[in-house]
Amino acid sequence: MRLINQKPSHSKALVLGLMPFLLIVLMYVFASNARLHENEDDKLLPSFSHMVDTMEKSALSPSKRSGEVIFINDTLSSLKRLGIGVVISALMGLIISIPLGLIPLVRAGLSPFIAAFSMVPPIAILPILFIIFGMGEVAKVALIVIGVTPLIVRDLQHRVEEFSKEQLIKAQTLGASTWTLVIRIILPQMLPRLLDSVRLTLGTAWIFLISSEAIAATEGLGYRIFLVRRYLAMDMILPYVIWITLLAFLADFLLKKFTCKLFPWYENKDKA
Repeated sequence: MRLINQKPSHSKALVLGLMPFLLIVLMYVFASNARLHENEDDKLLPSFSHMVDTMEKSALSPSKRSGEVIFINDTLSSLKRLGIGVVISALMGLIISIPLGLIPLVRAGLSPFIAAFSMVPPIAILPILFIIFGMGEVAKVALIVIGVTPLIVRDLQHRVEEFSKEQLIKAQTLGASTWTLVIRIILPQMLPRLLDSVRLTLGTAWIFLISSEAIAATEGLGYRIFLVRRYLAMDMILPYVIWITLLAFLADFLLKKFTCKLFPWYENKDKA
């Protein structure tokens, strides 16, 4: 049987999926042991036990000043900013993309502007956001919205343009207005595609979140990473990076399951 036709079983696929992660862990353990053997005070590749000890002392124990657990507080602060930014971006993306993809006059007027605006590096305008909105939460959320919304808009616009012309023509033949087309045909089919688009832009949203927290914040995962980097505290930076990766993976997984649960027809259509 040709290699292209061989499909792994569920258990085999699970093992194959875990192998890259295990290899990375083994490589890190080997490199860490080698460096620590030469220098017990090496900070570049701390051992896993040292990282656990540091996290317990510095991040998982209640702060003597505030009484809050730093790690939990950082996580909740970052997730709140990310959640607000992504939800606003998704709503704006859906509202803008449907008329862009459906109505030629709107597309002719706004599509060039959206394309040009999506090319502006959001990180470059972060100082402008801080000047306009101050150093608080609004600027951080605004950076996520400005960075993510154009990506969602352009993706969903193409999805709307891919709709079957025959379906739209039949609906108009039966007397459907433009508003009826949007509400009864376009919108129901765009919701699962919106969740797909959000999944694809989550990584970008995390980049903007960490960047804004690194520059101006007093709490958050990005703030903590850039705060301790001056001490070369890899024993705290690495666990935070791993935690951010796990949160991003979990969000992607939950969105995928939510899409399958809410829109089973969409999943079946893709498999067909």
